[in-house]
Amino acid sequence: MKKIMVTGALGQIGSELTGKLRNLYGPEQILATDIRLPETGPSPDGPFEQLDVTDGKRMHELAKSFGADTIIHMAALLSATAEKNPLFAWNLNMGGLVNALETARELDLQFFTPSSIGAFGPGTPKKNTPQDTIQRPTTMYGVNKVSGELLCDYYFEKFGVDTRGVRFPGLISYVTPPGGGTTDYAVDIYYKAIEEGEYASFIAEGTYMDMMYMPDALQAIVDLMEADPAKLIHRNAFNVTAMSVEPSDFEKAIRKHMPDFRLTYDVDPERQAIAESWPDSIDPSAAIAEWGFEAKYDLESMTADMLEKLKGKLKK
Repeated sequence: MKKIMVTGALGQIGSELTGKLRNLYGPEQILATDIRLPETGPSPDGPFEQLDVTDGKRMHELAKSFGADTIIHMAALLSATAEKNPLFAWNLNMGGLVNALETARELDLQFFTPSSIGAFGPGTPKKNTPQDTIQRPTTMYGVNKVSGELLCDYYFEKFGVDTRGVRFPGLISYVTPPGGGTTDYAVDIYYKAIEEGEYASFIAEGTYMDMMYMPDALQAIVDLMEADPAKLIHRNAFNVTAMSVEPSDFEKAIRKHMPDFRLTYDVDPERQAIAESWPDSIDPSAAIAEWGFEAKYDLESMTADMLEKLKGKLKK
């Protein structure tokens, strides 16, 4: 990777990824794009262009004029939001992906897009979910992700596009607020701990899901994209994770720093149903073996960093 175009660059992952890439490769080497403009006006740290990813012609033109050698396609509607408007989610998530893959094919670009634990479903083994297993999701978001995994495999096999991707678990960050995902309670709980001293979880007690701290997620993207392609057996949709946790695990970790913190439950049936269709824990051994994936943060170290950073951000 030398010149990278990022779609969805103002989103939950894209906003932090763009900054990391600019630090690594140089500000002028990263073209950030998004359907909306930055709230602070034109990006001060590097080039920015407004882009609706359903406009394949403009996407191609931007990548070509920038001289990109890589597309990192992050633009997507998240799980709970997608379930509220499934047709729009299909058109955005799949239409944008096809346009990005076509741009990569036409311009011979390296390509990354993330999948998710949402690509699994109720029939998937719940514990230590294998890299290769049954995938029959029951949400539009999950259907999009499985379709995307297959489509990326197809573009590699059929056209030789250097497609790569991971299945992200829930991602936790102090930089961007929750963005409509089922795992977003694991972000909101830290905000509410500092702001209110308590949190009502919309996910039920005992519901385990995989999570990862954002710095580990960003590093995983870079490591996979820089990996030797000859060593990649799977190429797309590598399982990656750092921890399997349920709401009370966060409560216990936070209470070590804030003893008066209190967790209650106000379960959202829709998001709970989505969570219950996903694995309790997944097996990242293929990512470890094929490109050296490693998560540096566990629940305790992540919690300490989240609380410290958020207190500074929220001036508490």
